[in-house]
Amino acid sequence: MKPLQGVRVLDMSRVLAGPWAGQVLADLGADVIKVERPGSGDDTRGWGPPYLRDTDGRETDEAAYYLAANRGKRSLALDIATPEGRDIIRRLAADSDVLIENFKAGGLKRHGLDYESLSALNPSIVYCSITGFGQSGPDAVRPGYDFVIQAMAGLMSVTGPDTGVDAVPHKAGIAMADLATGLYAVIAILAALNERGRADQAGRRRGRHIDMALFDASLGLMANQAMNYLIGDNVPGPSGNAHPNIVPYQVFATLDGQMVLAAGNDGQFRAFARVAGRPGLADDARFATNRARVENRADIVPVLAGIMACRTTSDWVSSLKAAGVPAGPVNALDAAFAEPSAVARGLRFDLPHPLSGAVPQVAPPLRLDGELMHADMAPPLLGQHTDEILSELGIDGSLRQSWRARGLIA
Repeated sequence: MKPLQGVRVLDMSRVLAGPWAGQVLADLGADVIKVERPGSGDDTRGWGPPYLRDTDGRETDEAAYYLAANRGKRSLALDIATPEGRDIIRRLAADSDVLIENFKAGGLKRHGLDYESLSALNPSIVYCSITGFGQSGPDAVRPGYDFVIQAMAGLMSVTGPDTGVDAVPHKAGIAMADLATGLYAVIAILAALNERGRADQAGRRRGRHIDMALFDASLGLMANQAMNYLIGDNVPGPSGNAHPNIVPYQVFATLDGQMVLAAGNDGQFRAFARVAGRPGLADDARFATNRARVENRADIVPVLAGIMACRTTSDWVSSLKAAGVPAGPVNALDAAFAEPSAVARGLRFDLPHPLSGAVPQVAPPLRLDGELMHADMAPPLLGQHTDEILSELGIDGSLRQSWRARGLIA
């Protein structure tokens, strides 16, 4: 039995932050109902190529992007702009534990599907609103896009090369603002569910309205860089692959490629120096401590670069691993999935899919008592479970047929 078995989640979100949160909850056992617009569904269904291929090798309409964030859900294709659609959402919300939405601030109020309206029907519902800039403040109604948020929250200001013609702000290679917000949303939802499990003095089990903003989450992710500014009063800039507070902690070229050396403490640096055949480096007062190495970065890094270039990546990695020094190759994704740890821990798995026979998935890093937590259902086809869900609400086949003919459901 999974930890969230018996928890029902109404996922009215689309694209990435909200769906990512819903997928994590599904991996943990929740029954997640994904509400989508008939005809088009989640925007990411069309964000390709690549698209999943069917058993005959033909492209389907299932984009890889969509397949990354919707595992374990049931799809209900429903037009919430209609009175019938809104009534269905209210009936589902009345029996749901969690609702996730990422409409613009106030966007669901005109449908009577905002927190105030639905909590009146179900006071214990945990209602998670995800927006770019939150439910309050001067930018509350402003749309939020990952790329823009990465720029505004400072992430791009510290990412990318520090010198040369390419020394311009860079975004992360994945949608960090969306993904971080989705994970923060899961944390807040689980906290609210835990609190709800404790009745107050009147015996009530109270829900919460979670206000989750991409901007807030992204600025919160700045961690030590933010504190470097707040404490040191210096605005950090890009440092390429180097670390602002640790040396050596960066990419180095080897005889046949590139790798990362990450000596996080003085003992590890001393061990590296021994493996490199240069034990005297760790005795040099300029390099003996991390503080000294940071202050003398310009002196030590060229020395290390010359040393690292003399041996192959595999030679360095195996030698440093044996010495307890953190190091690893710079892998492309094919090499990452081929890493012994990825294979041994089952980080790539397949789920049955009605079009392709099977669809590959990336396992979530959720392992409880040795059991890998992941949903057993593939990302659903658009409206795949519409009849099933509406039947559970007692809506008979003739009415569903009428609604489908009107385009209210799919």
